[in-house]
Amino acid sequence: MSKFAFLEEEIKALHEQGLYNVIRTIESPQGAWFVADGKKVLNLCSNNYLGFADHPRLKEAAKKAIDEYGVGPGAVRTIAGTQKINLELEKKLAEFKHAPACIVFQAGFTANLAVIPAITGQEDLIFSDELNHASIIDGCRLSKAEVVRYAHNDVKDLRDKIVENKDRARRMLIITDGVFSMDGDIAPLPQIVEVADEFGAIVMVDDAHGEGVLGESGRGIVNHFKLEGKVDIEVGTLSKAFGVAGGFVTGPEILIEFLKQRGRPFLFSTGLPPAETGAAIAAVDVLLESDELVKKLWSNADYFKAEMKAAGFDTGHSETPITPIMLGDAKLASEFSKRLFEKNVFAQSISYPTVPRGKARIRCMISAAHEKDDLDYGVEKFVEVGKELGVIK
Repeated sequence: MSKFAFLEEEIKALHEQGLYNVIRTIESPQGAWFVADGKKVLNLCSNNYLGFADHPRLKEAAKKAIDEYGVGPGAVRTIAGTQKINLELEKKLAEFKHAPACIVFQAGFTANLAVIPAITGQEDLIFSDELNHASIIDGCRLSKAEVVRYAHNDVKDLRDKIVENKDRARRMLIITDGVFSMDGDIAPLPQIVEVADEFGAIVMVDDAHGEGVLGESGRGIVNHFKLEGKVDIEVGTLSKAFGVAGGFVTGPEILIEFLKQRGRPFLFSTGLPPAETGAAIAAVDVLLESDELVKKLWSNADYFKAEMKAAGFDTGHSETPITPIMLGDAKLASEFSKRLFEKNVFAQSISYPTVPRGKARIRCMISAAHEKDDLDYGVEKFVEVGKELGVIK
């Protein structure tokens, strides 16, 4: 018997429960439409909020960076040195975020794995929203600090948990997503900051889905709530609205200096390649010049949500361009996604463990790359499948 026969049983169970992820092959650039598994489909899955993944200026900047710096940095920045272009991106991001300093990592995931274990340990308490991203959860585990989960976006529960536990903590860290990626709702950051100030806790927000979406020219949730200088740590990503890949942390200069000394993903993994770095710089430049794409993103999102609600779909409680189509049953969501693809709409089903059991959905990601005709086509096909499967009348 194969040593991995147990995995065959696990895979079989995933198929039976409707939890098996069908990973399609993309054969063209990210955009409103692309080629997936050999056919042209409407793209309603990508986090490419602003259409930057195939933006001419970003592509040109990536090519120029390769010509100047090559395709890779050679080794970790503490050993092989930091390429000047990395420092330019960090300076640009700090200015864009109105933050004292910035450090760039290989991904938003690794940014969380870097900062959380670096500033907390066994004697500390971390208060974490129960729906925080997996990277936050893993970062908390690596820190060995005790994690106290509070009810989702419930500031009263957060405060009660702090009162109950504060006397046994050396330090306290409050962590929340800025925009919650599965439901599209926004953290009550002003109230969280008030509680943190009351008890002397550090506040950290992971704004992966807020960068390029919320705030002035897409500066994120802290700017959106006018809390610059009051939130201690921001984690962001370059792989969503910025259209590239990578992550970053902004905060006090002393924090960024310490992360360069003790942030393990910084110390033990090669830095961001030149092409991605150059493209990310260009993305920030575009946003600094105009908020046109951010406005178009929101206009598209508002239109799509209104049309889907009018058609009878449950779009949850989203406050952002993230648009969940709530279906509940995992098998139903999987079949819904399959039929959409047959009608040339790429919108993947999402189920456990990404969302709780019984909360399966199709998560639609709207982009500034979409035009009204694209969104109309998507709504039309959703309605057809919804009626075929009895989701709507």
